[in-house]
Amino acid sequence: MKAREAILTALDFESTGAVQGLPDEPWQVGMVEMREGRVTGRFHESYLRVAAGRPFNPYAPGRHADLREVLASAPALPDLWPVWKPWLEGRPLAAHNIGTERKFLCRAAPLHRLGPWVDTLRLARRVRPDLEGHSLREVAEALGIAERARALCPGRDWHDALFDAFASALILEHCLALPGWQEVSIEALAHGLC
Repeated sequence: MKAREAILTALDFESTGAVQGLPDEPWQVGMVEMREGRVTGRFHESYLRVAAGRPFNPYAPGRHADLREVLASAPALPDLWPVWKPWLEGRPLAAHNIGTERKFLCRAAPLHRLGPWVDTLRLARRVRPDLEGHSLREVAEALGIAERARALCPGRDWHDALFDAFASALILEHCLALPGWQEVSIEALAHGLC
């Protein structure tokens, strides 16, 4: 299937980070829809329950410290599966450095085959090998899409799951608009062949 004909979901999780004796847990998710190679503006976001006393890794980015009470009463990840299912099942999924997103979704839905996965980090390295770094922020700023992410997600910035999901989707949108990318397939994107 051509990537520009698919309905995709770009997603991002923010997490607690690993702390000795405790696994890394997600505390926020953002999902952004893409159709016909374009960001639609349709999105889903949610905070996720984190036990009130659970420590966060001191280097974990994001505004979790200001949200501890909200996170303690947020929905548990398994409770959100009915809401997430239409966003995730049967759709290609995109994220910037897919390891974290894939890990959390595999834990949340171990019996579901999700993907194929498109890694916008890998695409960015192919499209802009000249960049010194390929963090989500560096790539978005180099491509000139950071301000569009801010317009789509007012009041948010980096290390907010919804903002980062929009930035990932905009990187993919940028790539799919490049000359020669109009016919690229989801399979080629997922395997880094474009």
